Amino acid sequence: MSLPIICSIGLALLIIGQTASAQINSPPPNRGSPSATAAPVRPRRPVQKEATPVRRRSTPPPTMSYATALRRYRHERHDRFWWKQHYRTIALAAGGYYYFDAGYWYPAWGYDPGYASYDYDGPIYTYGNLLPDQVILNVQRALQDLGYYDGALSGSLSPATRQAIAAYQQDAGLVVTGVVDAPLVDSLGLQ
Repeated sequence: MSLPIICSIGLALLIIGQTASAQINSPPPNRGSPSATAAPVRPRRPVQKEATPVRRRSTPPPTMSYATALRRYRHERHDRFWWKQHYRTIALAAGGYYYFDAGYWYPAWGYDPGYASYDYDGPIYTYGNLLPDQVILNVQRALQDLGYYDGALSGSLSPATRQAIAAYQQDAGLVVTGVVDAPLVDSLGLQ
């Protein structure tokens, strides 16, 4: 048989199959009175099992305490190449370069010689992939809304910001650190 004949036979079988399928799935003709109309018959769909719901954590994953983060921090000056070899995430934020380690941002001393000082020399807790200045800005805004902070929204952990944080921590019954840590962020509802 030649190719055009095979194609013609295949096309004819396809048309016959579609016609037979349409006749099988079509509703039966209305045999009642001419004024009665039958509702179309819908084919039954197989019952599907409900998908198992995804279990979400009700609490955030555990993070190290501020005291542990402070113990891990080393105020050491290194060049840019050393920092890149030892830490995957290094970012420029207000006031200098910071490296990320286990939920905290730390000053990366020496990464860029142009940044020789930092407003705060210690760990800054982060959440939601925010840079340290963004976290501090959110804390400043929340403390300002609560009446604890009346300075400029700068994203800098200035002495005025640290005093406002310490006053809030004391009133909220938190451990008074004067810095951004996980209990402070949770208490302010920022996560």
